[in-house]
Order: sequence, then structure tokens, then C-alpha cells
Amino acid sequence: MPDKLRLVLMSCCAPCSAGAIKQLADGEISGIDDFIVLFFNPNIFPTDEYDRRLAEQVRYCEKLGVKYAIGEYDHAAWRNAVRGMENAPERGPRCSACFRFRFEYAKKWAAEHGYNAISSVFGVSRHKDQSQVDRAGCITLSDKYMPIKWDEQLRIAINKTADFYRQKYCGCEFSIRPDVKKAPNQEKFVLIR
Repeated sequence: MPDKLRLVLMSCCAPCSAGAIKQLADGEISGIDDFIVLFFNPNIFPTDEYDRRLAEQVRYCEKLGVKYAIGEYDHAAWRNAVRGMENAPERGPRCSACFRFRFEYAKKWAAEHGYNAISSVFGVSRHKDQSQVDRAGCITLSDKYMPIKWDEQLRIAINKTADFYRQKYCGCEFSIRPDVKKAPNQEKFVLIR
């Protein structure tokens, strides 16, 4: 491990990241000297959903006085990364490919900005599997990945009092359950950004 640990925390949304960000901001995770929240989620669809989740993440970071960065939204590149896995079930190979794609971006971003460790809250959601996220992180980032067990009770407590926008699906168009769809032909969305 390096002398000074500078962590990139990858976040998918404010409700999932709230506890982790608070723990880091309060210095509750030992050994971390500096951190930044990275919002890189080209998997989120449609764009208005992406914009809502981003706005909530920024609002929470600013409320706590926490640094954040916003990665490029390139949904077409993400779609290319999961091509052929569109019909895979949640927590299946599409999700692993998605995590690896986002971790690759984080690895490059961290190197360019002087950060030497990466963690995420991708496995916090009830829609995901933390061990799958950790495997993708270890494979993609090797010794740069830090699997951290976040305080779930803190996250729940913050969410009970916060007025976060809460989504009903993981983020990608393939994870939208039929009861969440707004239109019967939602699978025909055209990328507008």
C-alpha cells in the first residue's frame, strides 16, 4: 500500500452512496487520507433518469462538502461493452461486464488525477450482489481495488431522513421491470444525448 491512500469512490446514486460518503467524510474508514466521489454511470437510461440521479448525487456531495467528479456519459460505449448480453438476468454476465467497464474508466481517471485506490457502492443496492462487484473490481483493478464493507445501518438511517429521489430499477434499460415501464414499447428508446 502507498504511504498516502487517495480513494476514488464510485457511486451509482445518492441513496446507495449516502452512508459510504458520510463514513469517508467523517474519517471513519481508517487509512484513507483523501477521497473523491466519481459518478460514472453511462449505463443509466434514459437520459432524464441519468440527470435525476446525477443531480441528487451532486446535491448530497455539496451538502457534505465532499469533492466529486462526473465522468462522461457515453451510453453507446456502454451498450457496446455489454453487447450480446442484453437478455442476461440481473446479477448475471451483463452486470459483471458493466462493472468492469466502469472500473476501467475509474482506473484511468484515478491515474490521471493522482488517486491510488478505488472502491464502490455498486453492490449496496438490493438489485446487485456485492461479491460480484468485488470480483469485477479485483479482476479489473487488482491491487488498486479496496473492497470496503460499508455501514448498512448508517445508509438506512440517512435514507429515512433524506428526501432523495429514489429509483425503482438498477439503471440500465435491461433492468427495467415491467411494472416500472412507462410505455409498452420502452425497449425502443432512441439515445438522444
